[in-house]
Amino acid sequence: MRRSRPLVVVIGLAVAGIVMLSWTQTWFTVHLDATAAVTTTVDADGSKAVPQYTALAIASLALFLAMTIAGRVVRIVLAVIEVLLGVAIVVAGVNALADPVAAAKGAVGEVAGVSDLSAIRRVVTSVDVSAWPAVGIAGGVLAVLLGIVVLVVQRSWPGPSRKYAATPTTSRVAVPVERDAVVDWDDLSAGVDPTRASADGSDGGAARTDLPAAETGGDDTVGLDPRRSTDDATDHEEHREHH
Repeated sequence: MRRSRPLVVVIGLAVAGIVMLSWTQTWFTVHLDATAAVTTTVDADGSKAVPQYTALAIASLALFLAMTIAGRVVRIVLAVIEVLLGVAIVVAGVNALADPVAAAKGAVGEVAGVSDLSAIRRVVTSVDVSAWPAVGIAGGVLAVLLGIVVLVVQRSWPGPSRKYAATPTTSRVAVPVERDAVVDWDDLSAGVDPTRASADGSDGGAARTDLPAAETGGDDTVGLDPRRSTDDATDHEEHREHH
């Protein structure tokens, strides 16, 4: 039962194709009075007899295509709509068979030069009915039955695929920080190497200790060590006097 969906969808597409095929074929051959029309026979195909068939067939076709990705609730709604579409196809076909002259009114009116139904009936002598109306009606019956089948078996069908569902991510990618020339110059003035950055993109706050004293300012840098190098000179003089 779980694998019945592809089969049901294929049958549904075939049923819609049958209805569309019957719509393109000749339904009625109307014979006219030779004294009242320029021709004695007129062929009325499904597009003239049942013009609504094309919309119903296309709707049924789209319905079964949508059923391949629909969830359970949507499948139920689509199955009910399919039943209604099948009923509409059957009703339209039966009405056309019940009154072929009225169904072929448009085709006969183009030849006879009249549009009134009563006038058309007066010029029609007989009507030949082909097998295509029965084919179209049979397609409608199959559509109704198929809609009922979907209501029964769709419970075992799997849900819609989540292949293309969005997957939230918690990882954060470090974004490089765009530095400013003025900020870099201030860092250099303060003895901080601006090229060193932490892993998260923030500026490194520690000064490099592997640079020579001439570059870093050593102990003589103002603001880094309050003691001056003159203290070392005084201690050296005292040591010489002692000797």
